[in-house]
Amino acid sequence: MTLNCNGALVDLSSPKILGILNLTPDSFYDGGKHQNIDAALQQCEKMIAEGADFIDLGAYSSRPGAEEVSPTEEIDRLLPVLIVLRKQFPTTLFSIDTFRANVAKAALEEGAHMINDISAGNLDPAMLSTVGKYPVPYIAMHMQGKPKDMQNAPSYEDVYQEIMRFFSEKINACYAAGINDVILDPGFGFGKTVEHNYHLLDRLERFQDFKLPVLAGVSRKSMIYKVLDTTPEESLNGTTVLHTVALMKKAQLIRVHDVKAAKECIRLLEELR
Repeated sequence: MTLNCNGALVDLSSPKILGILNLTPDSFYDGGKHQNIDAALQQCEKMIAEGADFIDLGAYSSRPGAEEVSPTEEIDRLLPVLIVLRKQFPTTLFSIDTFRANVAKAALEEGAHMINDISAGNLDPAMLSTVGKYPVPYIAMHMQGKPKDMQNAPSYEDVYQEIMRFFSEKINACYAAGINDVILDPGFGFGKTVEHNYHLLDRLERFQDFKLPVLAGVSRKSMIYKVLDTTPEESLNGTTVLHTVALMKKAQLIRVHDVKAAKECIRLLEELR
């Protein structure tokens, strides 16, 4: 299984790591830490040295209850950093965390290698056709509601079956729009209760039925710290445990805050196999 990332071919026979680089003041764990270019450069260099395969740049916080940010502000936060990082780290692959087609287009024109959309096109009807014009993978994530209200009262008759149906429809829509490489993300914590999240994690390998790469994003999320009665800052150990579970259930990609710990997890599991 491979991905064509704007001309760079990525082999998924070994799991890949997306290192999270939030350019926002209000992300749930690291908001405000990497807003300026120097801090972003330093964090990017650190994650690359620790083994990140992609750097996932986000300029719009999608934490529960997050306030709206205008497209102009999102672009103004994102592009100056992306341009500098692309110049400083020319062989690094950059993913863009956005649900807006115009932001995706602007980033792809600057050489971004992948789009990571928390809404799988539901929040911007132009997203799929926009991404389809470029030779890049597209991460289609499931989310119930919008970031501002998604955790108010998430409800499903059967969360696994509903998301399987959602992906079936989205995959067809992506292909119709010209997107060749689709990655599926069940959207842990996005319009789901703790129970929903663990129900999905327990069945994560079943998403392989689509014969497409699966991404797991559980890093430091509430499904960890609510169960352990702790905080995001104290959730690295729990994160590593769930990364181990996700990888053993065949996830090909994991999106993480702590690259070194995630890389060690992958190396140990590969030794076990």
